[in-house]
Amino acid sequence: MRKHPHGKSRTGHGSGTQRPNRPAAGRPAAAPDRLVTALAAFGALLAAYLWLAPVFGGAPAFCTDGSDCDLIQASRFSQLLGLPVALWGLGLYLAIAVIAWRSPARLKRWRTLWALALIGVAVSAYLTLASAIELHAACPWCLLSLATIIAIFIAIVWRRPEVAPGGGWRNWLLSSAIGVAMALTVLHVVHSGLLQGRTDPRLTALAAHLDRTGAKFYGASWCPTCTEQKRLFGTAADALPYVECSPRGRGGPVAMACISAGIDGYPTWIIRGQRYQEIIEPERLARLSGYLWRDPNQP
Repeated sequence: MRKHPHGKSRTGHGSGTQRPNRPAAGRPAAAPDRLVTALAAFGALLAAYLWLAPVFGGAPAFCTDGSDCDLIQASRFSQLLGLPVALWGLGLYLAIAVIAWRSPARLKRWRTLWALALIGVAVSAYLTLASAIELHAACPWCLLSLATIIAIFIAIVWRRPEVAPGGGWRNWLLSSAIGVAMALTVLHVVHSGLLQGRTDPRLTALAAHLDRTGAKFYGASWCPTCTEQKRLFGTAADALPYVECSPRGRGGPVAMACISAGIDGYPTWIIRGQRYQEIIEPERLARLSGYLWRDPNQP
């Protein structure tokens, strides 16, 4: 220490108080979260099984033809942005497992795991609820996956650090709720078909022609292949001569119009007295009904 010209002692920065130099204490690495890792590993195995079974030409156990599981597997709720939901689930579970086991920063790890698990719970609950409402079906594998991600979420919440990022519970819950609401909004828009482009005017004209010539399209609200048939027409599907055979949902009584027509499967088309129990492309529908389908690329 040396004297200041005015008689005051000083440290290197002119402070009137000498502060001892303290070495920065190293933060101990957080121990792996074995419970969350184990649950995520189980979820990853489950998702991998549900994804790979159809890839190799099979079906998951208990997914017999006509079962709730088979119905959901064939519906649009089994796909997200063109990829199987099970594949998305596999990626989510693997990410949770790796972060829970290897991430050294305890607070950062908790925040990341919380966000991943919360989104997983929200998406899984949405798809399960949508399947129950629209298809009147509940898949045991889907329910098991939902239970797994909920268990992971509860385990993560239970391990919340004393000083978690984002302040208190109120602020963190509010920001998380906003994030989940945005994710669910995007998910609903994707599955509702609101992003479909402008419908080909030929489809609108074909739908009107089918209605005008007495053709009938018999289907059910919970039938995934019927939904696929409508999707081929985009917004013009509202103009199709559609007959709902299950007005009270799956398991309810069949509409009298369908009983009278002898409908025993969906979708069923009756065109010019001929019966077709399959999805039919618009161009073929045009030929079967005598509609002139013009190719816009031809003069």
